[in-house]
Amino acid sequence: MAMAVKLMLSLAILVAFSSLSIEADFSFSQENHICNLTSYPSFCRTTLTPHFSGSIRDHGQFFLRQSLSSAKTFHELVSSHLKEPSTIPASTKLALQDCQQLAELNIDLLSNILQTIANIISHFQACDLQTLLSAILTNQQTCLDGINEVTPYPSIITGLLGPISDGIKLYSISLALFNRGWASVTETKPAETTITMNRKLLQESIGNDMTVSEKVVVNPDGTGNFPTINDAVAAAPNNTGTNNGYHVIYVVAGVYNEYVSIPKSKENLIIVGDGINRTVITGNRSVVDGWTTFQSATFAVVGKGFVAVNITFQNTAGAAKHQAVAVRNGADQSTFYKCSFEGYQDTLYTHSLRQFYKNCDIYGTVDFIFGNAAVVFQDCNMYPRLPLENQFNAITAQGRKDPNQNTGISIQNCNIKAASDLSDASSSAKTYLGRPWKEYSRTVYMQSFMDTLIEAEGWVEWYGDFALSTLYYAEYCNWGPGSNTSNRVTWPGYHVINAKDADDFTVAKFIQGHIWLPNTGVPFRPALQ
Repeated sequence: MAMAVKLMLSLAILVAFSSLSIEADFSFSQENHICNLTSYPSFCRTTLTPHFSGSIRDHGQFFLRQSLSSAKTFHELVSSHLKEPSTIPASTKLALQDCQQLAELNIDLLSNILQTIANIISHFQACDLQTLLSAILTNQQTCLDGINEVTPYPSIITGLLGPISDGIKLYSISLALFNRGWASVTETKPAETTITMNRKLLQESIGNDMTVSEKVVVNPDGTGNFPTINDAVAAAPNNTGTNNGYHVIYVVAGVYNEYVSIPKSKENLIIVGDGINRTVITGNRSVVDGWTTFQSATFAVVGKGFVAVNITFQNTAGAAKHQAVAVRNGADQSTFYKCSFEGYQDTLYTHSLRQFYKNCDIYGTVDFIFGNAAVVFQDCNMYPRLPLENQFNAITAQGRKDPNQNTGISIQNCNIKAASDLSDASSSAKTYLGRPWKEYSRTVYMQSFMDTLIEAEGWVEWYGDFALSTLYYAEYCNWGPGSNTSNRVTWPGYHVINAKDADDFTVAKFIQGHIWLPNTGVPFRPALQ
């Protein structure tokens, strides 16, 4: 017995010593290969301080601190240019304003991430932070997209290209290392009570199923609390957090010619209308008229936990004005229920973070659902409209730029049918399920009806062979005359998937909606069934 104990003790010491040796070797060798886990290994190595060593998490924290410093420096640079607006062309000023706003968001998000990872985090916190890091990279890319709309480049813009590029690389590296160092935290299975949610809303549930802190009424005739939506938003409380009840703004039936922006300080805000085509928020800004795509939105939201119900959002600029956004959504854990989005090119800009759309109608032509959020559309109607001559319809143009971003468009149990102007026309305009706006574009259609308007090949190139091997486009269990996959594109990135793969793009798996959607009172299905 004594000999056995000694043998076991010796083995334990040997195992412990071996583990320490492995960890030491691992740390020592990180400089040689940890940067190879990123999309920018050369930039990663040159950014590290000399003889930097440590674990993946040590490297991740280093690059997050570098990212925050870069975001602050970039914000100061842009702000300095905007202090002398009289010398800046109008289009350049708009692009700089986009970059300034997005840099402010990135500073807040990076500060939040660094504070959170100082402690032990759960799987769901890891999902949250991965979402924030994905959005930070999207924000920087959006800044660059806006600048690319300014032609020709003034010298101010040229001087920003280097810092923008460095920011994109730092944010990409931070995301890659976070995914390796933190995002692999073991998942806790959601409780069975979250599997089916179908709650009543509005008159039957506001104040019952949902916690409401305050209700106000918008009515232009003066009988409400506010005459305009912007007045009501401005008066809403700031920085309340998302656990202190909803601030409800009820907007009576009418047409509201307003450009509405819900800033990051307005959290847990609900705007409720009297129904589609009854409460209408409308505008007509477009890129042709000098706006950036980002600023062309009639309605823009950033505040976390936003909910909209029973509202029509319009951009009436028309097909000839090209990019003209009805709604731009960059609000995490945001929900649109029984709403309509009407435009032509770029109708609905699902910009970033996690979003859910239920029982909504979306009308448009070119790329009319686009952006780089993690977004699920459930029980919605997509209505391609009649485009300009020589144009074609692309329902989606998803903008995933980096393979580590947890973003994409998931379309579940929806209907894809021609709008009345397209179905009545003798036009030869073609309609496709999507095309790759960015290199790692990701879109999945599942359990949806596709009418005859969908071309047999299903999807269309952006240009040449760009992204055809890096994108992820998939179809699962769709039906209708346009759903036949036998003649679909043969790109390396296109897939017909099974139920196991499709499950990754459900409400619970893709946007963790089973955690936050119950608070909204909006019905949803967390899984395929």
